[in-house]
Amino acid sequence: MPDLLIELFSEEIPARMQARAAEDLRARMTDALVEAGLTYAGAAAFSTPRRLALAVEGLAGSSPTLREERKGPRVDAPEKAIEGFCRGAGVARDALEVRDEKKGQVYFATITRPGRAAAEIVAEDLEKLIRSFPWPKSMRWGAGSLRWVRPLHSILCILTDEAGEREVVAMEVDGIRAGDTTRGHRFMAPEPFSVTSFEDYRAKLKRAHVVLDPAERAETIRQEAGNQAFAAGLELVEDRGLLAEVAGLVEWPVVLMGEIGAGFLDLPPEVLQTSMREHQKFFSLRNPKTGRIERFVTVANVETADHGATILAGNQKVLAARLSDAKFFWENDLRTVRERGLDGMAAGLASVTFHNKLGSQADRVARIAALAREIAPLVGADAGLAEQAARVAKADLQSEMVREFPELQGLMGRYYAQAAGLSTEVAAACEEHYSPLGPSDAVPSAPVSVAVALADKIDTLCGFWAIDEKPTGSKDPYALRRAALGVIRIVTDGTLRLPLDRFIDAQLLRQKIALNRDGATDGEIDTLEEILEEIADHGVFGAAFQAVLDRLQTREEPPATGDDSLIRKVGDALPDLSDDLLAFLHDRLKVHLREDGIRHDVIDACLAMAGSDDLTLLVHRARALGDFLKTEEGGNLLQGFKRANNILTQAEQKDGVEYSYGADVKFAETDEERALFAALDTAEPQIAEALKAEDFAGAMQAMAALRAPIDAFFEAVQVNAENAVIRRNRLNLLSRIRHVCLQAADLTRVEG
Repeated sequence: MPDLLIELFSEEIPARMQARAAEDLRARMTDALVEAGLTYAGAAAFSTPRRLALAVEGLAGSSPTLREERKGPRVDAPEKAIEGFCRGAGVARDALEVRDEKKGQVYFATITRPGRAAAEIVAEDLEKLIRSFPWPKSMRWGAGSLRWVRPLHSILCILTDEAGEREVVAMEVDGIRAGDTTRGHRFMAPEPFSVTSFEDYRAKLKRAHVVLDPAERAETIRQEAGNQAFAAGLELVEDRGLLAEVAGLVEWPVVLMGEIGAGFLDLPPEVLQTSMREHQKFFSLRNPKTGRIERFVTVANVETADHGATILAGNQKVLAARLSDAKFFWENDLRTVRERGLDGMAAGLASVTFHNKLGSQADRVARIAALAREIAPLVGADAGLAEQAARVAKADLQSEMVREFPELQGLMGRYYAQAAGLSTEVAAACEEHYSPLGPSDAVPSAPVSVAVALADKIDTLCGFWAIDEKPTGSKDPYALRRAALGVIRIVTDGTLRLPLDRFIDAQLLRQKIALNRDGATDGEIDTLEEILEEIADHGVFGAAFQAVLDRLQTREEPPATGDDSLIRKVGDALPDLSDDLLAFLHDRLKVHLREDGIRHDVIDACLAMAGSDDLTLLVHRARALGDFLKTEEGGNLLQGFKRANNILTQAEQKDGVEYSYGADVKFAETDEERALFAALDTAEPQIAEALKAEDFAGAMQAMAALRAPIDAFFEAVQVNAENAVIRRNRLNLLSRIRHVCLQAADLTRVEG
């Protein structure tokens, strides 16, 4: 069985496209081979800046001969039907076979498809692949019609059998004929050479100063950079993304360590690292004692007679120019902070539009500050510090440094807050309020940071819900799913007890006030703001809304609250918006908890209980229920509950009454009935006490004690007895089972 080697050699492929292109080459080519009937033992794809390569081991020498029987029309069918069948099957009329079937004699055709040589199949499939390759961007060059990411120079395509005999696959694409030759390094080994197999190909490439495997190039860079850093008493700042990118920029990595000018060493280390990574693709070397970035590592693609001295000199010159800009931005920003304070830097946010319907960044900051003040006491933060932190947290968006390096937002806010002499809590909140940015990112834990981070994310969600810009399908241009996950993780990771409904109501109302301020009367806005104060004091929107309206109606000049008034429209619209946003958070929570092995139906069972806007309580309840249902007692109790509920529901529908009161042990006829009464009498107070203490595991354990008496009851007792009094008593007893089991979670929503 031969081995297949393919190389597509071109001008430089962008580093960001190489890994995906190599995988596309492997997947598409092997899929095509298998579809054509060729099996193989293994396949691996590789990439360098100038080539994509695919090695397929143990490829079948040819596809198998296939025979297919195809049933045709009846013998007495119209001639045109029979002729059409022959054309479709590709057989002559006299080659048809007649067979007896239940409905008469029928024509059958036997179609034989002879196998094809592997070389023929490879040539056909490779040409199709090259012409339809899924580059994110491609180009045409010269007079040809072929599109490739960069001009394609040559195609290497050979089959090598077990004896080492090589066969060049005969194919041509846009004048480029496949062969057995390739080239090495552009400068150090530019001459073409031939290869006989994948092992020969890889070995000769390495002698020609090309490391084929990108993982090997990356590991070479990492090890050599780490060794040079260690020798200088420094440590390499890990950057996996940069490592993968640089490995895609060179075919023969040559690691060089350079100096950073002394005048730049006092810049924040993150500024140095970001500037060097973004502009120069340099790795940073850090002094482990001081935390300062003191040197850099660059990766050249060529060995030089002066061991890289000229390359380093050029790089250091360009780096000095880049860092001069960064130093200028840093010093200008510090001057602004010292002269005008962080509030002065933030003043420019009034002229920066956050969203054309949601106002400026300054408007948004004011809303966040108000909400952060309300959240603060519930997360253990000082309300004044939380409000202050929220008012300056976005100030660095006006800094020259963040305009140049947007990825430093938040981090620079911390530096500027420290320079302004603000408290450590406020400075930390300036950096941490953006977190978490992803599912693996750390969540803030400092109380002030938590308050501002929650306020920021809740305001974002409420704003876009208020203007009906919700995520749809896979589209989420404002990263609202990420904001929702951020709220969930901050609350649940920190085990915070927050009534989210209250804060959602408050922020939705702030958004509606802002959206309608220009077209509303002062009285209407004043009334809405009084309702907002009630929410801050009492929490529940609906009750606060009506309570304020009732009180305002006692004034000499009560506000207009008719159906057409802004007050009534807002009051009618906000509960639905609030419920919808909370449901969105619950949906994201389901996705988040699924990774912990908690089933969606278990979460639904807990969502049906009161207090579902308290996410920590909800998660605690769901985990306890999930663990309980995994036990034998839990599974059996669930079945017993469902049986009781089904019998009870059917009886209530049939009788037109609700059986919910009056079960009396004096009407019990069997020991099993009396045992169930006793078990319920024991379990009910235990469950109630556990639930009051939010000990859901304890409540489930008390429920587990009901399993045996419920099982025994159903085995020994006929619920629908002929005696009406006995039947009614037993149905009321089932109602007690249902009531007890529904106290911890709505088990009717649990599947199975």
